[in-house]
Amino acid sequence: MLKAGLVELSWTFFFQIINTFILFLILKNLLFKPVTEFMSNRQKGIEESLNEAQKKNQEAENLKEEYLTKLSGAEEEGRQIVKDAAKRAEERANEILKAAEKEAEQIKERASLDIERERKKAINSLKDEIASISMMAASKLIEKDLDESGHKTLVKKFIDEVGETRWQN
Repeated sequence: MLKAGLVELSWTFFFQIINTFILFLILKNLLFKPVTEFMSNRQKGIEESLNEAQKKNQEAENLKEEYLTKLSGAEEEGRQIVKDAAKRAEERANEILKAAEKEAEQIKERASLDIERERKKAINSLKDEIASISMMAASKLIEKDLDESGHKTLVKKFIDEVGETRWQN
């Protein structure tokens, strides 16, 4: 046995080194390798999760941008719908006004025709009254008896000559 300082070189020392080396190889194969593989797989899983999370974030951003684009499009579409509705309402109001004006014009025309008809009735009525008054006046003036046909002829002639020119003015 050789003693060299603190460590004594003996068979026990060599067996301990060999046992430590064998223990190292066994631990390396049974423990270090699976732990290293586990850690490597875990690291790959975490990286894949991070990449997937990043993709999901990107998709979410894209969806957000698409949503905002659609939202602004919807706002514009809403404005256009309101604008179109206002235009249609204005057109409808104009149609109603034109129809009302047309109806008012028709009412005026009917009123004018009614007035003209009533005027002619009044003129004819006045002619009849004038004829009867004329007959009475003529019979008083002439003081002679005319037959019925003579009266009618005389009155008609009087009305035609005097009545038409006077009532037309």
